[in-house]
Amino acid sequence: MDSADLLDLLGNENRRRILRLLAHKPCYVTEISEYLGVSPKAVIDHLRKLEEAGIIESQTDDQRRKYFHISRDIRLEVNVSRYGFGAKSAYPASPSLDMSGRCPHISFDVPSSTGDSLTELASDLARLEELENELSLAQRYVHGRLTDVLDRLNERIGANSDSRFYAEVLAAIATGARTPARIAEEVDTTPDAVDRALGALAERGLVEQRHDEWHVVE
Repeated sequence: MDSADLLDLLGNENRRRILRLLAHKPCYVTEISEYLGVSPKAVIDHLRKLEEAGIIESQTDDQRRKYFHISRDIRLEVNVSRYGFGAKSAYPASPSLDMSGRCPHISFDVPSSTGDSLTELASDLARLEELENELSLAQRYVHGRLTDVLDRLNERIGANSDSRFYAEVLAAIATGARTPARIAEEVDTTPDAVDRALGALAERGLVEQRHDEWHVVE
């Protein structure tokens, strides 16, 4: 599901409260209505929208009572800063995904037991919860450092509407992209846009061209 659509869907407090309830147990309409303190008709409308989005689904018991439950896991991340706004949604990766080589800057102590005894499963849960907390802290730290570095680059580049783009161009050059074509590939833009950015950065004395290759001026 598109992250913008998911944001719109979860912008409603009652829908968030419904999901919070369903995260604990499957419920039928009357239970949800009593929990929210709103009419069954309003609950049905919320459930319909969540079901159409594929977030929840229903099943009928022997008494022909329809129960609703969360159908799949979704992670939604929103980033708001002075240098950009973004939202992305993702579904959990397969447990069989090989993480080796995928995250060269961090290492994972992920439980790898294949047993299903109660002790092993409980131990895996505890370790994964610890890892989740550590990753959340690391993400906050990286976000803070990223903003700090962008602030300092902004001071060197000069405040303008293109400063974040100029910073990305500098980062591409600093990590080995030397030609407009390679820089454009790294920052996902056109060579013409890169040429204009290089010209502006060269005027500020921040980059220079040597033998058809661009370098950051130290």
